Amino acid sequence: MKVSVLSALALVIASACAAPQPEVKDTAASSSKCSSKSLARKRNLIMMVSDGFGIASETMARDYVQQMEGKPYEWLSALDELLVGTSRTKSSDSLVTDSAAGATVFSCGKKSYNGAIGVTPDEKPCGTVLEAAKLKGYTTALVSTSRITHATPASFAAHVVHRDMEGLIAQQLIGNNTIGNKVDLILGGGSCHFLPNTTKGSCRTDDLDVWALAKNNGYSAFESRAAFDALKPKTKLPTIGLFTSSHMSYEIDRNPALEPSLAEMTVKALEILSENTKHSDQGFFIMIEGARIDHAGHDNDPAAHLRDIVQYWETVAAVRRFVNKNRDTAMIGTSDHETGGLSLGMEHDYVWYPKYLKPVKKSSEVICRELAKVAVDERESFVRKTVIPSYLGVSNVTDADVASVVRAAASGSTKCKLAVGLIVSRLAHISWSTDGHSAVDVGLYAYGRGTEKLRGNYENTQVGEFLRDYLQVDLAPVTKRLSNQLTEQPGFEWAREPPSIVTRRSADKHSSGSAAAAAYHAKLDSYHPLHYQGGHSH
Repeated sequence: MKVSVLSALALVIASACAAPQPEVKDTAASSSKCSSKSLARKRNLIMMVSDGFGIASETMARDYVQQMEGKPYEWLSALDELLVGTSRTKSSDSLVTDSAAGATVFSCGKKSYNGAIGVTPDEKPCGTVLEAAKLKGYTTALVSTSRITHATPASFAAHVVHRDMEGLIAQQLIGNNTIGNKVDLILGGGSCHFLPNTTKGSCRTDDLDVWALAKNNGYSAFESRAAFDALKPKTKLPTIGLFTSSHMSYEIDRNPALEPSLAEMTVKALEILSENTKHSDQGFFIMIEGARIDHAGHDNDPAAHLRDIVQYWETVAAVRRFVNKNRDTAMIGTSDHETGGLSLGMEHDYVWYPKYLKPVKKSSEVICRELAKVAVDERESFVRKTVIPSYLGVSNVTDADVASVVRAAASGSTKCKLAVGLIVSRLAHISWSTDGHSAVDVGLYAYGRGTEKLRGNYENTQVGEFLRDYLQVDLAPVTKRLSNQLTEQPGFEWAREPPSIVTRRSADKHSSGSAAAAAYHAKLDSYHPLHYQGGHSH
């Protein structure tokens, strides 16, 4: 018999007190009978998104640590220990999703088109779990190593028809929307979209000072590592801290005196959220994104990819420690998609060599930025004498490698980064099928009270449904309140790509092949034991 996700979640909640985590010493919670008081107690939910992170990436990082640190064969990373299944990744219009649709499906529980931020395929706003949680009394937070206006964080608290409308996203994040202030704590990068275009470092197209608007809306705002370090658990909310103009640095390039790590931001955020909800009736919801894993995948940069994965592991370990100390907290983690089509091994050689990732000192992003500043007639010498032997740690500098990087640098940053990454990848026998995303399933990870039934393969919509049901919120009233929300940035021209797959939307419109499409999707749904039947159980 098939049961809905909602029915399954009712079973999860009913059985939560009977399944304590092994590290937690709590005899009262280990009872097989849950009192009505325990079921009604407040709860915290930590959503972790490892952007662009696939199963092969986890293998790469694990192999590296095992080989370089002498770990035993059976060693598990902090993430390996929490693996409970896999998640599918397609959007409403393509088998290969982008991060906007990939995050919107988590926040709204609905598939949408590539590029959509908090809107459905008909381009109308959909209420998110963060917004619904805030309206119910939860304290909310967004933490990311990307621009905070970038696709993943934006999809939880903004509604625009195209992801590049980051100027409008910035306004919505700090309360200039139909709901008001909805994100209590914001930590990440991307201050350029908060500064008027009359200011150095701005990337807005208008003269609106969103940073000033945030302060007018009650936010405490800061931009320095020193101010971050000064934050105390009792920090008054709302608070926003943006450490860089655009994305935060790759972990391999990060200057700890200037930027906190993802793990540091996460620990600080959890301390603040915990203290600020100590005496409230509701707990908190936080979305934490390891964003730059994805960017390194786009650049086919294995060393930068690796370092950000290891940093994400440290963040997961910190979250797990928090869950162990706070029994009313659950963590769920997954990726919106895989990036790069990463494969370990190439051609007909049954080997790959983690050792070539160890001596790399800089990301291809930073290397190519430096190279762009070098005079054209001096680039060949710079690549031969500095980039390859010093930055990449490659002793055998070939004329072919030097020529490929110099030639690529003349064609722009994107080709330069790919050429630099290829040198290390080829030596390590790592191959990439794309500098975009792929359609493969990604890992699903969970820990804490209420996650016991998350086992197996899930459609990404079901991840969003789990978030909604765990928080016991209803998104429909939020969607209704958003009906008049501005979703198009003035002066921004945009267009949608035509769908590349048969969708429910086309079937509902009786388009060509609609009967076949309906049968196809019905068959797909029947495969999953937690097939969503519709309706709410709140």
